[in-house]
Amino acid sequence: MTGKGRLLRDKMADSGLVHIMAAHSPLSARLAKEAGFDGIWASGFELSALYGLPDVSLVSMTQHIEMMRAMADRVDLPIVADIDTGFGNAINVIHAVQQYERAGASAVVIEDKSFPKVTSLVADGRQDLLRIEEFQGKIEAACQTRDDAAFLVIARDEALIAGLGQHEALQRAAAYEEAGADMILIHSKQKTPDEVESFVRAWKGRAPIVIVPTAYPEMTADRIRALEKIRMVIYGNHAIRAAVTAMKDVFASILKDGGIQNVDKKIVSVEEIFRLQDMDLVKVNEQRYLR
Repeated sequence: MTGKGRLLRDKMADSGLVHIMAAHSPLSARLAKEAGFDGIWASGFELSALYGLPDVSLVSMTQHIEMMRAMADRVDLPIVADIDTGFGNAINVIHAVQQYERAGASAVVIEDKSFPKVTSLVADGRQDLLRIEEFQGKIEAACQTRDDAAFLVIARDEALIAGLGQHEALQRAAAYEEAGADMILIHSKQKTPDEVESFVRAWKGRAPIVIVPTAYPEMTADRIRALEKIRMVIYGNHAIRAAVTAMKDVFASILKDGGIQNVDKKIVSVEEIFRLQDMDLVKVNEQRYLR
């Protein structure tokens, strides 16, 4: 196997906290690497948005894994694969873990919602959770299936998202750790970090915590480190949001200005796109091999 899981574990051991940026394409993954992030979040939400679809389990495993594989071909960063509910029951999870590990992932994140899931942060969304015992079976299946013991299986605990409170969230996290989860991702839609900070302080397990501070953006790296139990922070949808912001602004300016004469000065050059495409290698190889 590739040992990609070990790469991610080593990064966490070296820095104490890894910063993982969402991506939805090889291009966005390369930009995340060049910016200096520790790894890539192969986001189901971002890929759904890229297809113009709601994040309700409509994107197939084939679509998601092919995009993840394309990203792995272009960047050598660890990739944390967002596989939602595992595409079904424990049998589906076995197949998914085999495929994602072979495709170059360092980790998978599996959430304890029922299939099909509804994205966590949408207002008044259906947030049905599996029975604890059923999700334990999915985590056990994932852990027993991986070929590389360093490959990370991360259990995503959605009890706070479902409004079930801290006690339920802690109970589920402990059960998932018992089932073999390497890390626990705790998610919240509260607008401040208070709920997550309270959970982390109350957590007595040994499994490190993962957070996705989309809803509570004032959760800075310093604040995260102060809690001492969080080892991974995922910026879960900022690539697609940044892309949409930029495209909307540029498109509106072109129509307003009656041309590209103003926006052309504000966007990257065609030469920068060539660089990101490695067009220089094309010229080198043409000179070397085309005779």
